Amino acid sequence: MTTTPTSNEVDRPYPPIAWLTTSALGLIIIGGVLLASYAPRRAPLAVAVALLVAGAVCLITAWAMLSRLKVFSWPTFTKVFKWALLAYVIEAGVIEFAFVRDHTRGSSLLIVSLMLVIFATSVPSTIAFTVARYAEVTP
Repeated sequence: MTTTPTSNEVDRPYPPIAWLTTSALGLIIIGGVLLASYAPRRAPLAVAVALLVAGAVCLITAWAMLSRLKVFSWPTFTKVFKWALLAYVIEAGVIEFAFVRDHTRGSSLLIVSLMLVIFATSVPSTIAFTVARYAEVTP
């Protein structure tokens, strides 16, 4: 006689990686909208820098938690991450081009560029983690 696995056996417990990468994305979007609302004028940078740092902390924390996972479908994660990263690097490049085209310069452009790096890596991290979380783990 076989028993059906309970939901706890099917869904392995994981740290809040997707929550952290999504939080990083949300913080970066808020900062990007703030900076874009001032383009091409000089934006107040204190709030944007605070959002950038908070987003970076969330993303780095998520990556640290992810790197400590032992039972995880790393081949699936890698495959999904690289293709999602390609798509989001292209998208971030187009957004960067729009800011450059709008004559954004100096520290504002630097902050936007760093925000786009977090944008281009947080979304693929979220997608790849979510897919690999439910994939079969191969030894």
